[in-house]
Amino acid sequence: MSLPREQTQPSATAPPMDDAEQQTVFYTGLLHFAGCTADNQTDAGFFGDELAARPQMMAAFLGPRRGLVSTAIRVAHRDSPPLARATAMARSASGGIAEFRQWARVHCDVARILGARMGLSAQVQGALGHLYERWDGRGMPGEVRGEQIPLPVRVMHVAQDADMAWQAGGPQLARRVVASRAGSGLDPRPAHAFLAAGEKAFADLDLPSVWELALAAEPGERPMVCDDRIDDCLSAVADFADLKSMWTVGHSRGVAGIAALAAAAAALPVQESRQVYHAALVHDIGRVTVPVRIWAKPGPLTRDEQEQVRLHAYHSERVLDAAAALRPLARLAGSHGERCDGSGYHRGARGGDLPPAAWLLAAADSYQAMREPRPYRPAMSPSAAADALAREVKDGRLPADAVNAVLAAAGQERVPPMRPAGLSDRECEVLALLARGLATKQIARQLGISPKTCDHHIQSVYAKAGVSSRAAATMFALEHGLTGPEATAVTERA
Repeated sequence: MSLPREQTQPSATAPPMDDAEQQTVFYTGLLHFAGCTADNQTDAGFFGDELAARPQMMAAFLGPRRGLVSTAIRVAHRDSPPLARATAMARSASGGIAEFRQWARVHCDVARILGARMGLSAQVQGALGHLYERWDGRGMPGEVRGEQIPLPVRVMHVAQDADMAWQAGGPQLARRVVASRAGSGLDPRPAHAFLAAGEKAFADLDLPSVWELALAAEPGERPMVCDDRIDDCLSAVADFADLKSMWTVGHSRGVAGIAALAAAAAALPVQESRQVYHAALVHDIGRVTVPVRIWAKPGPLTRDEQEQVRLHAYHSERVLDAAAALRPLARLAGSHGERCDGSGYHRGARGGDLPPAAWLLAAADSYQAMREPRPYRPAMSPSAAADALAREVKDGRLPADAVNAVLAAAGQERVPPMRPAGLSDRECEVLALLARGLATKQIARQLGISPKTCDHHIQSVYAKAGVSSRAAATMFALEHGLTGPEATAVTERA
């Protein structure tokens, strides 16, 4: 989009930001990467290890375009042999700049949706919709520039570049980077304000952890999450984690649903049952620390890859332990991969080391995972998953009472779900497969319909759900429970 040049000029004067505006800056910075799991498949396709590439790409994003291109070439598939590296890059780059513009839209779309589900203000949601634009109009998707970009985003850009440069070379490099990008990638006004702050801008950044400092810096009155909003917020965390891979979409919600029913079947106290449900929602937040290529690998994992998978439970526990209100869930959530014989992860706990609630979560997680497709196997039928879970009891890996409670929960007769937004059964089937990453032709083939008919269903789903991208449609499917085995029951029977 071509925009008038004068729109890139900053106002001569600007009033101080009030508490509400400062809060918007604060939450825009905190949630900048809330959409980062939404299109990891694109990241992984181009870069190989998206986690290793992302910091370097973000550090270069607001700089000269040639620096961004050279950084991309340097970090993409850097551990692959030269020929494989060149082939992968050529294949991934075939979509050109349009693919990266779509990537930015998806990231911002999902960040905005998650911000809304967290109950954040319309101002924060608006800011999250423009995270990858640039002051000079050369950002992604490139639809706004200058003061058309919300001020909180422009302030966050300066802070982001300053922090990354500080980590790489200290205050001197941070000031040099911000000064060089003022007027191009960065809004000159917040850039100059940062430079004028001098050493105060770097106070306490060298502490072992800035977590408490960041919480203390929140401007205005700190919003509180009431009891009736906890489920919504933790469900948003669950969806953020599960979007990491097309193979895990809806997994955490599925585990939480089974675990809650199993807790009731096991006659756990109400408070304990609620805790199991909440821990199940967030048990896989550590999944985001593992590159998507590992979750999507169709063959056996290497020893190093196995270790990364095992450590995701540790990272879940560490993330939850950092928030005082979620600390009671940390140990429980981090125990979902344990087994009674000590062969599980991440502590190698044994039967008597954990409470019944932890074994319920472990059994629910195992059953739900078996009912979902994985890159190395198709989804198992309910009876096959039940048989496999029963073998875990026989082999001494899971306790019988936990497995029996989970199987009782999974075998309960359920009322067919209400179809949201007026979706038909067929549209729900299409949406469930769309959310799992299948292309239009693949969905058509699986459902036995033509690609043209399938595309018609997809467009109808988008219209009824009020969305415009696959990622947003996936969020809608997650929110309404349309991603699990039950959502594709008609397909499986066909």
